[in-house]
Amino acid sequence: MLIQGWEESVNDFLEDGIIDAGEEQRLVGFMKAFDLTEKDLDSNGAHSKVVKSTVLRDLFEGTVPQRMRYDQNLPINLKKGEKVVWIFAGCNYLEDKTMRQYVGGSRGASVKVMNGLYYRVGSFKGQTISTTERVLVDKGLVVITDKNIYFAGPSKSLRIPYEKIVSFLPFEDGVGVIRDTQTAKPQVFVTGDGWFSYNLITNLAKL
Repeated sequence: MLIQGWEESVNDFLEDGIIDAGEEQRLVGFMKAFDLTEKDLDSNGAHSKVVKSTVLRDLFEGTVPQRMRYDQNLPINLKKGEKVVWIFAGCNYLEDKTMRQYVGGSRGASVKVMNGLYYRVGSFKGQTISTTERVLVDKGLVVITDKNIYFAGPSKSLRIPYEKIVSFLPFEDGVGVIRDTQTAKPQVFVTGDGWFSYNLITNLAKL
């Protein structure tokens, strides 16, 4: 009953999108008063919602959030002074690939040369058809810092500075970016929470 009441309060506070400092203080006070753990309160994801909301609130106030605890041995090479803001584990990394296929046909008459063998008189005309498909490249860790987006997987690793991103793409289950290059194609990270990841990186890019 205590956990259910806490969850209902979280949902009420989130009706305007963000949990303010006073609401956060009330939630933390309730948690401590009844000796509830983060694990207790996150059985339905309510505690994670609170943390995500307060992270965004920090950004709106111009502060780099430092609310997420993580293992210091991350498989990425952080820049000097760079701050980790959020980590998404088990994310699919997708890229748009151009597939090319040569199709065509011939026209004309078939002349019998010998039994079972025909020679076709005419011309052959074909063309290359290109299609774009979004394909899975790798699965791994997405690390969001105050300077870059990192991806680290078994076969693919990359760093994308915010200053090199020309546009952001919102998805229901993730976020995509397009770099500031002439031939750039969407790079998509399936984080599981598109609303949060999109608002997180777009606001970090403004700092």
